[in-house]
Amino acid sequence: MFKAVFIFFNIALISCAGFSEKMPANENEPESVIQQTEPQYNLDTIRLQNKAKEALAYTKKNKMNNNYCILIDMNIHSGRNRLFLWDFKSNKIVLSGLCSHGCGDEPWGLDETKDSPIFSNQPDSHLSSLGKYKIGKRGWSNWGIHVNYKLHGLDKTNSNAYKRIIVLHSWEAVEKNETYPNGTPEGWGCPAINNEKMKELDTYLGKEKTPVLLWIYN
Repeated sequence: MFKAVFIFFNIALISCAGFSEKMPANENEPESVIQQTEPQYNLDTIRLQNKAKEALAYTKKNKMNNNYCILIDMNIHSGRNRLFLWDFKSNKIVLSGLCSHGCGDEPWGLDETKDSPIFSNQPDSHLSSLGKYKIGKRGWSNWGIHVNYKLHGLDKTNSNAYKRIIVLHSWEAVEKNETYPNGTPEGWGCPAINNEKMKELDTYLGKEKTPVLLWIYN
């Protein structure tokens, strides 16, 4: 009789131990919430390096600046850094930051198309244009630190950039650090960046004697 009771007691202990191991850490928290985790983000450096190689080949062929180029990857969520100043000599990023794109028919200053921008070369479309640009003269801007750089479209997809007054400038609404999952406020098509980033970028662009390439792609 005593042996039977002892065996039953041990079985009960084992069963309870097994059950307790399967209990969630917080019984009041739904299992679906416990399992949700933020996906890790890593910049696609291979893609960026390949674009930089293409950019260097283009600048050499067209007698443009072979020190730097600006690459803007519109395939990246607007709350992530997607503007990159690339140093051809050291083959690396020397500056990166958030960059605005055009809002189109959506409200100005919001982030309605943060992960699905639309592009156009049409005047009054309020959209950004894909393609390669020659960075032109430094000028005065109503926005940000009051500095802009004229942009000359070099492709059919951005040939109207200059007459659309698409320029590289800064904007107070653009944050210095990444804002994901929120996006960057959207304007009327200009690649607008953070004020502090523009000050830093200006120190590079202001020294160059030959035109620097800016390439917007997705």
